[in-house]
Amino acid sequence: MPHRNAPLTETGRLRLARCVVDDGWPLRRAAERFQVSPTTAHRWASRYRELGEAGMSDHSSRPHHSPTRTPTRTERRIIKVRVLRRWGPARIAYLLGLNPATVHRVLTRFGLARLAHLDRATNQVIRRYEHAAPGDLVHVDIKKLGNIPDGGGHRALGRQAGRKNRAKAGMSFLHNAVDDHSRLAYSEILTDERKETAAGFWQRAHTYFAEAGITVQRVLTDNGACYKSHLWRDTLAAAGITHKRTRPYRPQTNGKVERFNRTLLDEWAYAKPYRTETERREAYLLWLHTYNHHRGHTALKGQPPASRVPNLTGQYT
Repeated sequence: MPHRNAPLTETGRLRLARCVVDDGWPLRRAAERFQVSPTTAHRWASRYRELGEAGMSDHSSRPHHSPTRTPTRTERRIIKVRVLRRWGPARIAYLLGLNPATVHRVLTRFGLARLAHLDRATNQVIRRYEHAAPGDLVHVDIKKLGNIPDGGGHRALGRQAGRKNRAKAGMSFLHNAVDDHSRLAYSEILTDERKETAAGFWQRAHTYFAEAGITVQRVLTDNGACYKSHLWRDTLAAAGITHKRTRPYRPQTNGKVERFNRTLLDEWAYAKPYRTETERREAYLLWLHTYNHHRGHTALKGQPPASRVPNLTGQYT
């Protein structure tokens, strides 16, 4: 693929070469006609004589020999340490007496995944997936969050003063549902995680998704007590929804909603030193709207979840 300032495309190169080789044009005349140097005209004419039309494509700029390349034995040592110890380039370089940049180039050359993409327990690459349509799978989870006492917590008052108020503040339970395909989120701040609370939350979440044009097929949860209850099972069954549970001690299986939990902590719960729990909760609805409608999502190529939802604004109802 020629760069943006290249005077010749592959078709232009072929025309130039044919003028020189087939029609007998002098190199300087052909170079002037196609606005390139005589050296360039000679190069494409020579490739046409040798390779025909196939020679008009770009060749790799990689050198035939790389005498300063890291020795194969050293590359193998780098890969062995990476696989067995799961270390990053800096630690590997310190162990082997190499430059971290050299280690990084070797790891990149062999296509080894970033440490963030590996399961630390098994060293296997984490398989990332996305269901094909909204509603194919909805991730559901509960995030516990300490309430902010009146007057502010340690972020506003400092550790010592904030610790005195923390004990009487209590806890909140954020019930979250995130669509796997679109990342559209429905969330409520509730007082507990009992089965009745979880079932009621899902009924409202299901209504929200339905109004957005999403037909929920399956729901994925962890193995919390409320999700193993008969009430939760019956609530999903009544709506014709299949319930799936994650493997024990494998929260990454429910990764879409786990990532949503981290995002809301970073961008809402701990985004600024709130003075009261009421102040923080009042900011939540606005943040959730921003997340669904305006905040670019890296997994969606910078688009918000609303870009993948058929009827989020309700204009087709």
